[in-house]
Amino acid sequence: MTTELSPTTALTDIGARPIPEFDGVHDVWPRGERLQAVRDAAAAYKTRFKEQGTVRAVRSVDIAAAPYPVKYAFHDAVSVPTMPLIAMINRMIVVQYDDWFGTPRTLVFEPTVPDGSAEAPFYRNLQALMDKVPGGRFLEKVVLKYYNEPGDVLAQLGLTPGDIDICTFDHLHVQDPRMILGSTEVVEGESVPRQPLFGDARMLVHSRELATLQSLHPMQWAWYVDGGLGGVDPAKLVTFDGDIELGPGIALLWTPGHTDGNHSLVVNTPDGVWVSSENGISLDNWQPELSRIPGVRRYHEQFGREICPNANTLEDSLDQYDSMIKEKVMADPCRRDPRWLQILPSTELAPWKRFWPVVPTFCHGGISYGEITGGDR
Repeated sequence: MTTELSPTTALTDIGARPIPEFDGVHDVWPRGERLQAVRDAAAAYKTRFKEQGTVRAVRSVDIAAAPYPVKYAFHDAVSVPTMPLIAMINRMIVVQYDDWFGTPRTLVFEPTVPDGSAEAPFYRNLQALMDKVPGGRFLEKVVLKYYNEPGDVLAQLGLTPGDIDICTFDHLHVQDPRMILGSTEVVEGESVPRQPLFGDARMLVHSRELATLQSLHPMQWAWYVDGGLGGVDPAKLVTFDGDIELGPGIALLWTPGHTDGNHSLVVNTPDGVWVSSENGISLDNWQPELSRIPGVRRYHEQFGREICPNANTLEDSLDQYDSMIKEKVMADPCRRDPRWLQILPSTELAPWKRFWPVVPTFCHGGISYGEITGGDR
């Protein structure tokens, strides 16, 4: 039976509505019971979510590969000597769907602009270190690679900036909203104010994630671009709390832990449900029992944990655990190999032999369904 939902005023403008199945689950106590409440709510919502239909089209495109410490990637579980850095590939996902009022929409998920990400203190410090240490320049060449700029991806898919209605990131680590939404201020090192990358598109951001960027804790500081909201038109930001569904076959689920306002993209396709986030950087994080990366399966066995988190900040490791279980319940098995779930990391461990044995045990390689179309849909 379909539950009738009323969109809140803030979400009405984009044809979205809240998801009642998850109401109150993050308040359940003690924590063991909260985890079970998350599982139960995700299972209940998944049934209704799949009954509501599929998106029109979805396509992922790789943007750039950037360095990342191995010790963060798998909660320091890797048990063999290896390079200290691996490469993670940022991918942008374009989804076309109808909202709850029947209006065709185009959403862009993770439109990372590498120039903006480079200004986060973590990457600035890492760049300074590679400039100083012997072999640093060589290491930089090994881990860095550029594929596409977000604006170029639109042209590849037959879209224009005016075709984009909504953009969003699962969280705002190393993201500079000015690069996407434009700014009335001049970004340091540039000569003129940034223009919007996607025309009049608005950015969906969880209220807790926006608040974090506005007032950083010292333990969060290194991962955010200071001043990233400078000169941004507040009307271009649409905030939400909890979990929301944007239309049949597409939802943004609140998955706190990695950051307070982290959220995951969930889409229903002809092959079932896919989930995308950066709670992990490979399927090995969500399914450590199947991992061939040395130490990851042992982490699962020794600690009795169903997941091995991407653990750079550990803002709340218990919440992140629960969130990854929420994602696992929502995702359907892969048609190509049913042992693996249809979870597509928004930033994925590069499957490059140069990083062996720290390479993904299984890799989807992207997602593509339907035909992305521009103009009137």
